[in-house]
Amino acid sequence: MAATQEQLAYLIDMAAQMRLQIVRMMGPKKVHHFGGSLSATDIVTALYFYKMNYDPQNPTWPDRDRFVMSKGHSVPAQYAALALKGVIPLAELSTLKRLGSRLQGHPAMHHTPGIEACTGMLGEGLSFSNGLALAARIRGQDYRVYCLMGDGELQEGQVWEAAMTTPSRQLSSVTAILDRNRLKSQDDPNTAKVMDPMDQRWQSFGWVTREIDGHDMAQICDALDWATEPRTQPAMIIANTVKGKGVSFFEGQAKYHNAQITEEEFQRALAELSPAVVEKG
Repeated sequence: MAATQEQLAYLIDMAAQMRLQIVRMMGPKKVHHFGGSLSATDIVTALYFYKMNYDPQNPTWPDRDRFVMSKGHSVPAQYAALALKGVIPLAELSTLKRLGSRLQGHPAMHHTPGIEACTGMLGEGLSFSNGLALAARIRGQDYRVYCLMGDGELQEGQVWEAAMTTPSRQLSSVTAILDRNRLKSQDDPNTAKVMDPMDQRWQSFGWVTREIDGHDMAQICDALDWATEPRTQPAMIIANTVKGKGVSFFEGQAKYHNAQITEEEFQRALAELSPAVVEKG
């Protein structure tokens, strides 16, 4: 069933709130992963507020759908979703990357409610997602696993080992989503030079693929619904995104992958994001 216009309007508002919370929690004068957190925001919003079977009052519910943030440096987007869902206090977001905080710069599943995997090292999330899907099969559970990856991350060999395993084991409960913002932090930042043609790569391993605009909420919801249709193959959603989406001077700039911004830049970013937001909390 397609998302209704009312649902889409709600999701678009939530994504705007998410972006504002992400920039607020990061703040000025401290290095943070602005680019990838903002490019992933619409996808994370659709997962938590539209698609996933998830009880925020019981984040360890055995039958919950699982979300694995494979590109772990973008976990602030997940923190914002968990806070707006009520899993963690909204006020706790301001403790990001402080000594002793539950909200560190990469996911820590043993410390932070709602985090399913420790993904500090890139390339591990899909392998972990396969393990979660296999565990569900063994235990007779029917939850789904959603794994969000970055396109720069695909240069890790472990991703492709996992990509072979998912279809060979017919783990159709796994949905992989690629946040394809086409920029990474090191060397030549243009990922398209080494990763194209993206859809054919995944299809050759036995995945079904669908390419979308990763900032069009209707397309995101339609793709998530498509990914859960009955089939034996796993689904890969290739979401074309913009690094730093939502803040004009972040957008498409590799230097904001992991950056320290000034107080002036911080205030400018808030000024750009605030008008689109109906405040929550």
